[in-house]
Amino acid sequence: MPSFTPSLEEVLHRALTIATQAQHEYATLEHLLLALLDDADASSVIHACQVDLEELRERLTNYIQSELDAQIKTDKDTKPTAFFQRVIQRAVIHAQSAGKDEVSGANVLVAIFSERESHAAYFLQEMGMTRYDAVRFISHGIVRDDGLSLLLEDLEEQLDQHVLENNDKVASALATYCVNLNCKARSGKIDLLIGRDVEISRMMQVLCRRSKNNPLLVGEPGVGKTAIVEGLAKRIVDEKVPEVLLNATIFSLDMGGLLLAHAIVVILKND
Repeated sequence: MPSFTPSLEEVLHRALTIATQAQHEYATLEHLLLALLDDADASSVIHACQVDLEELRERLTNYIQSELDAQIKTDKDTKPTAFFQRVIQRAVIHAQSAGKDEVSGANVLVAIFSERESHAAYFLQEMGMTRYDAVRFISHGIVRDDGLSLLLEDLEEQLDQHVLENNDKVASALATYCVNLNCKARSGKIDLLIGRDVEISRMMQVLCRRSKNNPLLVGEPGVGKTAIVEGLAKRIVDEKVPEVLLNATIFSLDMGGLLLAHAIVVILKND
């Protein structure tokens, strides 16, 4: 299992200290995010996403002082909330899935976005930062560009319009020749794959590369190539993959059916 970087250990200690000094019964995600602002890994991601660190610090501090201070004070040991613990667990799982030996503050920062109902995630989004921006910088070193974002937004609108216009054809083709493995896993039709963790982890590492990111499974029929891909689909559904793969969908193409359909079309044209 990946270990925490020394700086992340300091972050966790600092978050608990902030809550303890304020006599808060629980250490929340807001305490955690405030502590992350002084972490080199997390702050570099926030800066790359063009978020003003000091403004974010001020908003978090004001929230903690105005909202959390209104709660009952306690002299008991401060405990992390379930949300706090879940974020740390998710960061560990994602780091492990990516084949990393250590969990950093950047991993924890990205994991906070999964707690959408938290004020911590709200403050980040309110200041224009998205999980996608963070993951792009962590995975590929790509700094957020507002001009590029606007361009991508425009292209996305055009693509959405194109998809809407051709929705029936696209849906029909996918339904006819492909199997959505994510849906198959979600409906419980894919069993837990045992003994192939190394292969799946390696495949995820390749998929997360900036270039040469096309994994190729080679082997005789029946050795388990399809099972490995189905195992990856199950991990995506279970959110046990790196952030960059969380929204991925795997389709299994029925080559036999596709070739048969093509052959039928050729025959009809020649008649």
